[in-house]
Order: sequence, then structure tokens, then C-alpha cells
Amino acid sequence: MPNYRPPDRLTATPAKATLTRGTVLYRVHSARREPAAFNPRPAHCLYGGGRFDGTGCDPYGYLYAGLSPVAAVCETLLRSLPFDPAGGPRLVPRVAVRGRRLSTLRLTTDVSVVSLMSAQDLAGVHQDTWLVQTEAADYAYTRDWAHWIRDHTDPWAQGFVWRSKREPEDRTVALFGDRCPQRALEVTGEDPVDFGTDEGGRWLDSVLEPYHARLAP
Repeated sequence: MPNYRPPDRLTATPAKATLTRGTVLYRVHSARREPAAFNPRPAHCLYGGGRFDGTGCDPYGYLYAGLSPVAAVCETLLRSLPFDPAGGPRLVPRVAVRGRRLSTLRLTTDVSVVSLMSAQDLAGVHQDTWLVQTEAADYAYTRDWAHWIRDHTDPWAQGFVWRSKREPEDRTVALFGDRCPQRALEVTGEDPVDFGTDEGGRWLDSVLEPYHARLAP
């Protein structure tokens, strides 16, 4: 529940998972940011921002990625996108993809993360599926919980892994820039997909189509 504050102390056991060296991650990001660069800009403690961003209360760089290109696209572009009551496809606004691309990254080292995959995992941090399923209106609360979990898993937790809300068959990760070693991620040899190009737009529509969505005209 968003009105449930984190307890004073951790009395359960957070679940640890390892993302092994060589794991491939897919990231949707601004073309102005290097593919493997963590976002250094803290979100506001109350307004805007993502689910597990760093804030002024706990300023750390962060990087979100999917374990598949589909997870990365769905988590980024289908967020809070309603279905059309008339049955038409959901339309992703062009502004949502402007200046963005999908890049393929690879871990150069093992990374230890807090697993938020199962109900048991979530109970290990005194939470339930609300933490990884709630919508953006509650993100100020999920960020506060993320800071509390980080504080109680210092120094080993280098990020989180959880089931994608938009594609539960796949996984999403958030990595912490202050705990991952430098150059923990490298860019693979695969060319990025630029969403602003005709080819990139066609690729994106092919990914969105099974989710009854497409780019707006």
C-alpha cells in the first residue's frame, strides 16, 4: 500500500540474484545519452521520475533495461497507455519516441541484485506486488521504498530485477550507478534501432503489434 511506510528495521531476508557476466540487456534511451551511461539526474522526491530512480534523498545514477527488446519497449512505451474502447489499436504518441533509440548492452562482470520476482521475494523486503505493479501516480512511494531497500542491502545490492508489468513473461532491471563498477556494461556490436527513422518505426510497429498497439500516424 502506498500509505504504508517502510519499517524502522528489516526483519526479513532480501532475495539475492546474480546477473552473470555476458548477460545481454536492452535499453530504450535518449540518443543524446551514451547507451551504457547511467542517468545521473536525480528525480524529484515527489513529482515525476521513474519507479526506482535516485532522488535528492538518495542520489544515485540509475539505468533501466529489459532482458529482451520486447520488455524494454513495452516498459517504456506502453506505460499507462489505455486500450481503445472502440477496439482500435493503442496509439503510441510520436513524441514518446522522438530522439530515442534501443541499444543492446552486455554485462562485463557479475552483478548482484535484489530479486523482486516472486511474492516470497517481495515479502523479503516487506512488500507485495504493489511495489512492482503500481502505476506512475505512486512512484514517489516506490522510490522511497527503493531507497529503504538500498539502505538495508548496502553494499551488496547493485540493482533490482522484477517481472515486467507490461510483459510478465519477461524481466526488467534497474542498476545503481554508485554500486556497479565502472564499465560494468559494454555496447555490443549490434546497431541501435533509431525510432525516428522509417526502418526503426517499422521495427517498433512489429514489436507493438502483438500488444494491440502501434505508433500514431
